[in-house]
Amino acid sequence: METSRIEPILAPRLLPPNERPSAEGARGEAPGAAGEAGAGAPAASPQLEARAFSLYYGKHQALRSVSLAILPNSVTAIIGPSGCGKSTLLRSFNRMNDLIPGVRTEGEIRLLGADVSAPATDVVELRRRVGMVFQRPNPFPKSIFDNAAFGLRMLGLRDRTELEARVEQSLRRAALWEEVKDRLNRSALQLSGGQQQRLCIARCLAVEPEVILMDEPASALDPTATARIEELVLDLKTRYTIVVVTHNMQQAARISDRTAFMLGGELVEHDETRLLFTRPRQKLTEDYITGRFG
Repeated sequence: METSRIEPILAPRLLPPNERPSAEGARGEAPGAAGEAGAGAPAASPQLEARAFSLYYGKHQALRSVSLAILPNSVTAIIGPSGCGKSTLLRSFNRMNDLIPGVRTEGEIRLLGADVSAPATDVVELRRRVGMVFQRPNPFPKSIFDNAAFGLRMLGLRDRTELEARVEQSLRRAALWEEVKDRLNRSALQLSGGQQQRLCIARCLAVEPEVILMDEPASALDPTATARIEELVLDLKTRYTIVVVTHNMQQAARISDRTAFMLGGELVEHDETRLLFTRPRQKLTEDYITGRFG
C-alpha cells in the first residue's frame, strides 16, 4: 500500500486557516452548487446522484437534504461516526430502505439522470444495476458455483454453458477463480471469511451491475483479507462505479478518489480524497480526521 496516501491521516498536514482555499471558486466549483458542501463541479456527468435527499424512519429524520454526485469509474468513500447516516444513504441508492416499515423520503436519487423513485422504476432491475455488498460475508448455504450463479438464475438464465462462462468470469473479476476453480461444488461456507466476501462480490458482478455499493466490506476481515479486498476495489473501478462506506480513514485514503464526510445525517464536505484529508474546508471535517471526535 502507498505510505504517502496514509500519512495525511496519521499526521494531517493541515494548512493554517488563512492559507486554506475559500469556500467558493478555489477548486473550480460553481458558487452555490446545490448541497455538495463545497465540492468542485464534476468534470463528467454523475452516474449516481442524490439531490436534496432526506429520509425518515417514522418521525426520526436520518438524512437531511443530502446532495452528492458520484462520478463514473471512480471510488467514492463515505466516512463519518456511527449513526451519521452513511449506511442509510448507501442503501438509498438502490432502494434497499424500502424494505424497512415506516420509511419515507424527500428529494431524489438519480441513476444516469433517471429518478429511481419514479413509479415506473423496476426495483429488481434497479438492484441488478446498482448492486450491494454487505458488511459481513453472507454466502448462501449452497455450493460456490450456485452462489455465484444465484443472481443469474433469478434473472432466468438456465443454459448451463452460459452459466459456467458467466460464473467463471465473475470469479475471475473477483480475484477468486484460481483459489476455487477445482472445488466449485463444495459448500461456500467452507471458504475463509475473505474468500466468502470475494464470493459475495462475484455474485454481485455476475449480473453485470453498473454501480457497486459496499457497506464496510472489510470490517469483519483480518488485515491480509482486507488488503485483498482493497486491491480488488482498485481493480474493479476500471469497469464499475463504486461507493464504499467505511469507518477506516486510512482505508478511505488508500482506495478512494473522492470522499464524503457525513455528520448527523448531513453532508458536511465532499471533495477529492487527497484534498479533504490534507486541506479540509470545514472545521468539523478537520476535527473528525484528526481524531477530536468520532
